[in-house]
Amino acid sequence: MEQRRHERRRAGGCLLGCVVALLLWSGASAQIRYSISEEINEGTVVGNIAKDLGLDKSTLKDRKYRVVSSTADPLFHVNQNDGILYVSRKIDREEVCAQSSMCLINLKTVLENPLEVHYVGVEVLDINDHSPSFPEKETTLEISESVLPGVRIQLKASRDPDSGHFSVQQYKLSHNDNFRLEVKDKGEDGKIPILVVQKSLDREAAGSHSLVLTALDGGKPPKSGEMNIVINVLDINDNAPVFTKDVYSVMLDENAPIGTTVIQVNATDLDNGPNGDVVYSFSKSLNQRLLRRFDINQSTGEIIVKGLINYEEKDKYEIEIQASDKGLAPLATEKSVIIKIVDVNDNAPEIEVTSFSSSIPEDSRPGTTVALISVNDLDSGLNGKVICSIGEDVPFALSPTLQDKMYSLVTKSPLDREKQHLYDLTIMAKDAGQPSLSSEKTISVVVSDVNDNSPEFSLSPYTFYITEANEPGASVFSVKAFDHDENENARISYRIFRDASTDNKLTSFLNINTENGDISALKSFDFETLKTFQFQVVATDSGTPSLSSNVTVNVFILDQNDNAPVILYPVSSNGSAEGMEEIPRNVNAGHLVTKVRAYDADIGYNGWLLFSLQQVTDHSLFGLDRYTGQIRTLRSFTETDEAEHKLVILVKDNGNVSLSATATVIVKLVEPKEAFAASDVKSSTKVDEEDNVTLYLMITLGSVSVLFLISIIVLIAMQCSKSTDYTSKYLQETNYDGTLCHSIQYRSGDKRYMLVGPRMSIGSTIVPGSHANTLVLPDRRRASAEVRQF
Repeated sequence: MEQRRHERRRAGGCLLGCVVALLLWSGASAQIRYSISEEINEGTVVGNIAKDLGLDKSTLKDRKYRVVSSTADPLFHVNQNDGILYVSRKIDREEVCAQSSMCLINLKTVLENPLEVHYVGVEVLDINDHSPSFPEKETTLEISESVLPGVRIQLKASRDPDSGHFSVQQYKLSHNDNFRLEVKDKGEDGKIPILVVQKSLDREAAGSHSLVLTALDGGKPPKSGEMNIVINVLDINDNAPVFTKDVYSVMLDENAPIGTTVIQVNATDLDNGPNGDVVYSFSKSLNQRLLRRFDINQSTGEIIVKGLINYEEKDKYEIEIQASDKGLAPLATEKSVIIKIVDVNDNAPEIEVTSFSSSIPEDSRPGTTVALISVNDLDSGLNGKVICSIGEDVPFALSPTLQDKMYSLVTKSPLDREKQHLYDLTIMAKDAGQPSLSSEKTISVVVSDVNDNSPEFSLSPYTFYITEANEPGASVFSVKAFDHDENENARISYRIFRDASTDNKLTSFLNINTENGDISALKSFDFETLKTFQFQVVATDSGTPSLSSNVTVNVFILDQNDNAPVILYPVSSNGSAEGMEEIPRNVNAGHLVTKVRAYDADIGYNGWLLFSLQQVTDHSLFGLDRYTGQIRTLRSFTETDEAEHKLVILVKDNGNVSLSATATVIVKLVEPKEAFAASDVKSSTKVDEEDNVTLYLMITLGSVSVLFLISIIVLIAMQCSKSTDYTSKYLQETNYDGTLCHSIQYRSGDKRYMLVGPRMSIGSTIVPGSHANTLVLPDRRRASAEVRQF
């Protein structure tokens, strides 16, 4: 290192003497070349470019004179004040140019305004700053003692990063009588050292030799590098391995686990080192089948089990074992090993289904054969005797046949597919060996269906409530039946039972979907005409023969607000709802002028009528009771009141969409004498009219009573099995106020129902959310009432 620093200082001191400038001119641009030594210090002057190119130093800075470089850390830079080129950092020639014979760095300098480009070449000269070195500090060679003189062994060459004369120039070898050194020159690849054996080796005289190889470069003084060479003399392999036994024989159980050691062979060799190390292997002529069953440990000589050993396949194996040393020319010896296989109970019984019916009808009798089972065991004696069995919790059994090891699988009890349609039967076979072996086989027996179940309806009887004025042809309700059978035996078709009886005439207006049981009405029902009816639906499966069942369907028609109120009074001779009333002018406030009477064929809220004044000439004179229809005076008449007043009364029901009618009453004020005379005539006429109204009311009430009585009788017949008390009563309020009132009360179980007309009976309660036609009456036996909705 001190020598290298001395050379660098000397190179820096003589820099001015080492720099040579060449100036080449070509057109408008010029190129000059400088030479410097590597490793010179940062800031060292390379050359005065401005002077050599004849540039004006005063314009360099304005014209931005610079060196253009593609790297972030350039090797050189130019001073814009004096035009001198300086070294920016230390230059390692071996890093920049590797081992090239010439290291030339081309620089491009630029001037602006106007643009000028000048090329400068800097040659970096090598110095002897590296010593030769070997890839390894020490190398070991193994040479047999039998090698002949003249054998050449190429060694690893030394490398020197310097180039030219400063690279490796020669090699030297330490003195040894048995070896000498030759050097082969390979041009650009350098010089290669070759070790030559010049005298026979004797391992017994010298087991190893130590040499030193030295590489020198061309520097003055030269630099060097060394590598130690250790030569081990190998023994000659002149002794073959010898087995310790003349005969090898062993007994092995069949099915021995893989990895089991069968036997271990042993051989020795009198040689030393690799020539005395013994390795074991199978003979190359060994059958491939044996190689799949056995393996040998090359180091220990242990023969181990590699594959399945089967006594039934082969009961004896003879294997050739080879012992060889590790010499360059290995010597080997062979020996036979005899392996005898011992039989064990290693074969499980085999179950075979020779004849099998995968499906059996559920009506098969006990003893029906389902399958034939045969069993077999490759072992002999007790190991080959087989006992066959089946589970006890299945309706099947195994029955021995006349043929040995053959069984019949038969039914032992009746089958029911609806309880279990599939049986997974496990048949077990077990031999009598020690230990015994067994095997199982599972077969699946499907129980096929027969038509042994009739269709069953989900409800019996069915009760449906439909609203009157239904759309003809639309589905009104549906029945559903199911069948425990499957496939065609479970495919159900529906029909309506029809006969010639009077009760079933309505069935001609019903139609049923044969596939899904949807029932549609072909006509629209009218509650005022028909309250309830009954019919039967028959469900039939598609089995052979087919089975069927029927169900009773009870249908109740629910009322809708489809009838407008009818004015009973006043009615004129031409049939219009108009009338005239004459009253004395001197009557007091509260005088009853007349009462408007009306009737609605609907029931419940749909028939509950309310009265209101739609038009009146003087609102201060007359008042109308909204519930009774009574028209009374509100005050006494005065002389200024008109003599005739027109009242238009609106009568409407309480349906969801209410219907209405109007009546017109003309009130005429007369003097008391005239009123008295007219009252005599009018009273006789009014008596006749009231008689007629009474007759109409009686007829209407009688018709309604008969219809509801029929409904109650049907309800009693349906609920008789439940000991349900039905009562029916037609009521008319004692204080009849001109509006037709009717109601039906009945009890079903713990519920009490009431169907009411326009005016409810005393004690009835309207329950919010109840059906428009049904009111739930307070039950004195229960704290609360339920509303039956459909």
